[in-house]
Amino acid sequence: MNNHFPTIDVKATGARIKQLRKERGLTIRDVSEYMGFTTEQAVCKWQRGDSLPTVDNLYALSRLYGTTMEDILVGNDEMSSRFFYTCSLMFKRGKRSYDSCS
Repeated sequence: MNNHFPTIDVKATGARIKQLRKERGLTIRDVSEYMGFTTEQAVCKWQRGDSLPTVDNLYALSRLYGTTMEDILVGNDEMSSRFFYTCSLMFKRGKRSYDSCS
């Protein structure tokens, strides 16, 4: 019997937050300003997978990105195939870009 307790994959969720931001043509500054932050530090931490947004911030991100909170979060047991498929397509097409907080 597998008693595996599901948790959020912080690194993969950070990568998903970054992916969604880029797909919408937003900068880290855009997201920070929308959230009412005075610096970009929190958004950078989320994208690096150093921390997760609070529930309130996750809700705000879902509204900004036009998606659901569940779509932003990546569980440790799902390692979302849509995410890895998208990343592999971007890599194969040579679409590499770097952020200041990567």
